[in-house]
Amino acid sequence: QAISAFPAPPRPPRDSRRRLGSAVARPRTHTTEMAPAAAKRGAAAKALLGSKAKAVGAAPKAKARAPRRVLGLDEARAATKMTSEQWRKHQEGMGEAWPAPEYMDLPHKGGHTCYRDETYELITRWTTETKIRYRPHAKAPGTKSHVRYEKYSKAKTVGQALKLGSWPADWCWDYERGFIKVDGPVRDEPLDISKVMDESKLTDVDKAINRWYRRELARNLGLKVSDLHVGKGSGESLIMRAHRLVAQREAKAILASAKKQARKVREDEVLKVLQHWAFAKNPNRQNVLPDGQDWVWSDTLGLIRDRIGDIHVTAASKTYPEVATVMNRYLSDRLPSELRGFKWTSLNVNCNYAAKLHRDGNNFGPSFIKAFGDFTGGELNYWPEDDRKVDRLDELAEEDGVRIDLKSGLALFSGNSAHSVQPFQGERYSIVYFTAGCFNKASEECKQVCQALGMNFPAPDENPYNLLRAPRGYTNGKRRSTAGDAAVTPTKAAMSATPAWRFFPSVGSDSARRVETPTPSKAPAKRPAPKAAGAARKRAATAA
Repeated sequence: QAISAFPAPPRPPRDSRRRLGSAVARPRTHTTEMAPAAAKRGAAAKALLGSKAKAVGAAPKAKARAPRRVLGLDEARAATKMTSEQWRKHQEGMGEAWPAPEYMDLPHKGGHTCYRDETYELITRWTTETKIRYRPHAKAPGTKSHVRYEKYSKAKTVGQALKLGSWPADWCWDYERGFIKVDGPVRDEPLDISKVMDESKLTDVDKAINRWYRRELARNLGLKVSDLHVGKGSGESLIMRAHRLVAQREAKAILASAKKQARKVREDEVLKVLQHWAFAKNPNRQNVLPDGQDWVWSDTLGLIRDRIGDIHVTAASKTYPEVATVMNRYLSDRLPSELRGFKWTSLNVNCNYAAKLHRDGNNFGPSFIKAFGDFTGGELNYWPEDDRKVDRLDELAEEDGVRIDLKSGLALFSGNSAHSVQPFQGERYSIVYFTAGCFNKASEECKQVCQALGMNFPAPDENPYNLLRAPRGYTNGKRRSTAGDAAVTPTKAAMSATPAWRFFPSVGSDSARRVETPTPSKAPAKRPAPKAAGAARKRAATAA
């Protein structure tokens, strides 16, 4: 039998128990010995009732609070070796000698512990060897902060500062107030721990910054810390993972709202998802790299053939499916009835770069393209009759090109013909909807994934010239096929029945109309050296 740790009290004798409310619960007789006790009870009851009666309608008296004691404050004051007068005298001229960063003068939303993006961008690149200098006696005596600061401000490197009791949050606070000067060295990019295969080489500073920044990202973006786990070889950094999760969350809400209201996905909603998305640094798109750049912000969602020839759906498409679905819904919601046959397997998503003059090598059929954002310039330069017989792109005649305003509508064009992007100012995103030339070699599983994302996957015998005719060329001679793995020779009927490109201006926020006969705008000027135009992204640099 189990023995309770708290045994029940002994039961009273049977004859002493009374049932509440019964006649036997009251004494049978009233003796003079009981009178004084009864009188006292009656007087106490009257006093109690009287005090309650007086209290009705009266405001309760404020209870005096005991003086608040901050844990450790008395000890901190006892440990202080500097008077307030000495400290104030020491501060003379310090503000000029140790100024706060210039960006601290700019407006900022959030409290005093909501640090600036510029601060995160710097602190996350520190190493244990980064040399720093602390402003002497920066914090007022008589506080715990003063005692801590006097201890860790003796550090000469970040590694020493950590050992002396300061943490990444202290570094942010002190740096934003001009209490720290950084002499370097710092990393070019924040450390991506997911790419460190031998974690024994991580320093205490590396680990402290990673743990702290993971919590900061989760708190600032409304995510769970556990969601920010980045697996080895995932191709994502911590900050990429965080921002892509926010984009995924936004995309889910947009799709739910559009379904509930039975409406189309709006352009501003697609822009919001693009602004949240963290783009990878892509060094592989050599044909589009602006002069002087080694990489561009660019991702592919959907079907792709990688550098070693493997055909698969990209990992980001499967990890963040609603992001791709929102972009696909935007197009499918706007396809005119005569273009419902447009097929695509992939999305090329770009941010803030002006692609130089190039041709895509392995696209099948036409592509749709749309630009989003607050920018000026950035039009598409396009040579619709380029059949690739002109070997050197700079030999294409200027008057043969057209310029298309992608900010004001959707364009249907052939990426296999020469095209480029005009320099621009502002923040510019673009989405290209295209069919990969290897589509007819993709597995059934890849096809099903693409269809689940909202892509209209082409049939094996798809005709690439159903919607746009083949280019006629700018020179005489037989046209070369450029349709990649699924090349098809166009018929004479296809060459004459359809236009070489189409444009669908946006009408309001949810519809589009067709321009029956595209009218070329002024031909592009002699092609300048392309620049990576657009506003610099404020978020910390992401590593591919």
